[in-house]
Amino acid sequence: MSQKGIVKTFDMGDGRTVSIETGKLAKQADGSVVVRMGDCMLLATVVSSTTLKDGQDFFPLSVDYVEKFYSTGRIPGSFPRRETKLSDYEVIISRLVDRTLRPLFPEDYLYDTQVNVWLISADKEIMPDTLAGLAASAALSVSDIPFNGPMSEVRVCRIDGKFVVNPNRSDLERADIDLLIGGSMENIVMIEGEMKEVSEDEMIEAIRIGHDAIKLQCKAQMELREMVGKTTFREYPAPAENEELKAKIKTDCEAKVYAIAKGKLDKNARSEGFKAIRKEFEEAMGEALTPEVKPLLKKYFGDLEYDVVRAMILNERQRLDGRALDEIRPLWMEIDALPSPHGSAIFTRGETQALATVTLGGKDDEQMLDKAHDLTFSKFLLHYNFPSFSTGEIKPNRGPGRREIGHGNLAKRSLEMVMPEDCAYTIRIVSEVLESNGSSSMATTCASSMALMDAGIAIKGGVSGIAMGMITSPDGSKYAILSDILGDEDHLGDMDFKVTGTAKGICGTQMDIKVKGLSFEVLKEALQQSNRGRLHILNEMNKTIAVARPELKPHAPRIEQMIIDKEFIGAVIGPGGKIIQEMQKVTKTQINIEEVVKDGVEVGQITILSTSKEGMDAAKTQIKNIVFVPQIGDEFDATVKSVVEFGAFVELVPGKEGLLHISEISYTRLASMEGVFKVGDKVKVKIIGTDPRTGKLRLSRKVLMPKPEGYVEEPQREHRPSSGGDRRGGGDRRHGGGDRRHSGGDRRDSRPRNENGGNQAPPVDQVE
Repeated sequence: MSQKGIVKTFDMGDGRTVSIETGKLAKQADGSVVVRMGDCMLLATVVSSTTLKDGQDFFPLSVDYVEKFYSTGRIPGSFPRRETKLSDYEVIISRLVDRTLRPLFPEDYLYDTQVNVWLISADKEIMPDTLAGLAASAALSVSDIPFNGPMSEVRVCRIDGKFVVNPNRSDLERADIDLLIGGSMENIVMIEGEMKEVSEDEMIEAIRIGHDAIKLQCKAQMELREMVGKTTFREYPAPAENEELKAKIKTDCEAKVYAIAKGKLDKNARSEGFKAIRKEFEEAMGEALTPEVKPLLKKYFGDLEYDVVRAMILNERQRLDGRALDEIRPLWMEIDALPSPHGSAIFTRGETQALATVTLGGKDDEQMLDKAHDLTFSKFLLHYNFPSFSTGEIKPNRGPGRREIGHGNLAKRSLEMVMPEDCAYTIRIVSEVLESNGSSSMATTCASSMALMDAGIAIKGGVSGIAMGMITSPDGSKYAILSDILGDEDHLGDMDFKVTGTAKGICGTQMDIKVKGLSFEVLKEALQQSNRGRLHILNEMNKTIAVARPELKPHAPRIEQMIIDKEFIGAVIGPGGKIIQEMQKVTKTQINIEEVVKDGVEVGQITILSTSKEGMDAAKTQIKNIVFVPQIGDEFDATVKSVVEFGAFVELVPGKEGLLHISEISYTRLASMEGVFKVGDKVKVKIIGTDPRTGKLRLSRKVLMPKPEGYVEEPQREHRPSSGGDRRGGGDRRHGGGDRRHSGGDRRDSRPRNENGGNQAPPVDQVE
């Protein structure tokens, strides 16, 4: 007997319905729901610890979004045949949900909390990532975990000129704006997406539409909470406070902290200055600095830095390094920095530096993406590495973390908007962050854009990026928008948003908004200021390289494509791939064949990748020979392969032979083939027609020679087969047993002769 839970259903506003059900599955979790739209179903659970770890001073929230392969009726393609670690795509969606949820928990709630969102049933048209935020928030809303939600996330796309909320999967390819927006009933909290060079106003309009849809989904969650009967949150002890210590730190250290903040120091000097003030204070405390007091001292000292720096920026309009609010740090950049990669560039902005390299490959280098919905291949890869030495720290070198994957994805999505549509290469960009003090992801975008141009990839335009910040007063009456923020300004600010784009418009964005009640007018002002900074950076980039190199580097692989008739695909591949594998081995090339549609016709598209012109030419020649179809009038420098009494078998192109009959060798009658040709001789021949009886092509040498004076061409007499018939159809016996037409003796003397004494020729044999 089936059990039914509590269900809240609401309309998306376009006739599509969404249901949220709780009380049926995973009931031992603190909160669980199943969100359904069409056949797409997400199970979200949340559990939070009821005990606090000793010395805990941060909020340990973990969010995992997982797409189960059974949701689409697929078995994972990995060796273990099961879901293992999260894919990059799942990590990115997990980060989006995390970034929207995290600011909505109480600041003093430091209990270990885990959110799981699973795709358990898929719909071919419904994008599950658009429902992940709703599912996570709904699970929290029906729990007793302290949470200042609800929140939700939606995708807003502009398709064929119209904005659509949570569009169908099949419509996404036509979108020129694709934004995932997260927020609460009152505020926008998170934005991330890609755009095809759009304006700031167009982006803001998409955000407005997204927030209206979010409000609808938040309202549904509040109604579900009422249906469940959740009216209060669990109680947890307030963290210990020491007002006397807080006041003493402010009295003794505020002026010293202000002096360091005002000193226009670099990152390391400023950090060491703050540490010295704190160390001096700790030493002055002496025995009063107990283990219980030390965590509070660290917290209060951090709070003092936060308040002093923000007040200085708001009231004096001066930043930590002395710049104006909209000033960009000094820039220097260089291309062709490394001799061996196919493209490279260094981008340095202040104390942030990225080295980007481009490697060009073929179809065999594409990345296989085994996702629950389908198995796809990606030919554009961007890998972002953030080693510990970039910030002067020591950490073990491990695989990329969620931060690296997320930051690399922003740069990748931005650059994909300007990639040439006809690019045949698989492209891998690697960004090595060598220094970091503020937005290494934007340095990655700039360096990667220049490296692509250095590699000779004709992108639509250079892409620059800038990280912006904002600081507001407690009452909201004052605010300062900061261009090209430092790491400390990111930590101390109320908003961190990154914008990438070309001279024509925005290509990508990532925003985390911490301040409540941010107006669209202030957001528009911030975007306009980012535009000025971004174009300033782009202008400096253009001084180094403004357009792609006209040619690839000499050592870069070349790619050429050939179109062949579909019927020849099997001939090029060969049985079991034997022919194409041998061709690749001999020519040292990479060859791929696929069926494509060109002008409404299915054809074979061959892509050849080679690092040498000789190998490329050799591979093309071999393929042309395989798919070659001789035409009447074609001429060839043929090679004699064998000589028989009635002519010579010649090779027109490798693998294609034909018979040059004795009567077509010369205008003078040849009594025999003795001494005429030997194996290996070169002879120029022409296809002169087809045999009317068999339709086979006829070869001639003499038509390419001057006719003797007075020569008269005799009409071709009709060929009559011998009484035994033409038995050659049962096997090619011309090389071994000779021409059986002559088995009864040489009857050429009885044939009519031309005026020069030559015999009337028997029919020419086929071209194989």
